[in-house]
Amino acid sequence: MKFEGSTFIVTGGGSGLGEATARAFAEAGAQVILFDIQEERGERVAQEIGGRFFRVDVTREDDVRQAVDEASRHGVLRGVVNCAGIAPAEKVLSKRGVHSLETFTRVIQVNLVGTFNVMRLVAARVAEAPPLEDGERGVIINTASIAAYEGQIGQAAYSASKGGVVGLTLPAARELAAYGIRVVAIAPGIFETPLLMALPEAARQSLGQQVPFPQRLGRPSEYAQLARHIVENPMLNGEVIRLDGALRMQPR
Repeated sequence: MKFEGSTFIVTGGGSGLGEATARAFAEAGAQVILFDIQEERGERVAQEIGGRFFRVDVTREDDVRQAVDEASRHGVLRGVVNCAGIAPAEKVLSKRGVHSLETFTRVIQVNLVGTFNVMRLVAARVAEAPPLEDGERGVIINTASIAAYEGQIGQAAYSASKGGVVGLTLPAARELAAYGIRVVAIAPGIFETPLLMALPEAARQSLGQQVPFPQRLGRPSEYAQLARHIVENPMLNGEVIRLDGALRMQPR
């Protein structure tokens, strides 16, 4: 699939992995629509790349439906990259008590339900697009995490949410194949996101040294590079791709 003449949505596009992806897709020639709850950052990025921004809470059906409908009016909608997510840390049981059910529910709602909410509504629109070569109409890229496989202490909610994204990938790809829509997930390791960049320099270096090679944190541009390749390579479908420098997370 080519980016020129195509419109893509990027959720969480105001920062981190989403921002890098939005910039990469725009550079490749796509019309990019950013969804985020961070209005100031989202507007800034959209302006800089010549795209559009919509304030969207991915957990709200009306928010997403209205924004997807509007996005489809700005060119042929060919897909989405779901980067919106949260990652609070909390133990199942600690000296402070049991894990907050509200926190667990919120993480699942944003990371898993939000991903599914956007995916289903985007898929409905992409299915209406004219087919390209081999009958392809579009591609959906979701963001999982290596925490889906090696969740650390304090990551029960986050790992469960990302494990759900992993489990969603193959059945969604099989179902949407009938419409010429591919579904792929990326499972990043530890990346230079706003959350990690808030840590002290020594802590970031320590985390980076845990990666076999290259011994550093991943760069958002490297996530974006993979997302771009997924769009351009029609045989990538139904797969979860680890992007982690061979890192296998330890309990702590």
